[in-house]
Amino acid sequence: MLLALRPATADDAATIHALIVALAEYEREADAVVNSPAILRAQLAALHPPFECLLAEEDGAAVGFALFFPTYSTWLGRPGIWLEDLFVREAHRRRGIGRALLTRVAQLAVERGCGRLEWSVLDWNTPARDFYRRLGAGALDGWTIHRLTGDALHALASPG
Repeated sequence: MLLALRPATADDAATIHALIVALAEYEREADAVVNSPAILRAQLAALHPPFECLLAEEDGAAVGFALFFPTYSTWLGRPGIWLEDLFVREAHRRRGIGRALLTRVAQLAVERGCGRLEWSVLDWNTPARDFYRRLGAGALDGWTIHRLTGDALHALASPG
C-alpha cells in the first residue's frame, strides 16, 4: 500500500471529523465531541484557519491525521507548534504512519524556525507515551495543564 501525506482542505472536513470522532472513541470520550464537519469546513476555508491538518492516506483512503496550530515561546523568542491530535486508525497502526505524520510536522516546525513542537498525552495511553519516547520526546515533569471551559470560562470573562 502506498502512503501519502497531504495538507487537508475545507473539502476534507467530513473526513477530519470522522477521524476526530474515532480518536475520541479511542480516548473514551466519544460523547465529548461537539465539533462538526460544517465547523471544520468553515474554519479551513477561512482566510486565517485556526489550525492545519495533515492527512495520511493509503490507496486514497484517510487512515490518520495530525492537527496542529502555532504557538509562541516567550523564553525562546520563537514560534512553536502545538500538536493537538495525532491519530492513526487501529487497523493501520505499527506501520510507520504515526511516525511519518509526526516527522512531517517536525519538518514544518524546523522550516518555520520554530523552537518547539509540543503536545499532551493522556496518562493512561502507554502505547502513545512509549511511541513518543522512542522518537526522542520527553515528558515535562513539574508541569500540569490547566483549562477553563464552559461556565468557568464565562464566569471569569464576565465583568465585575
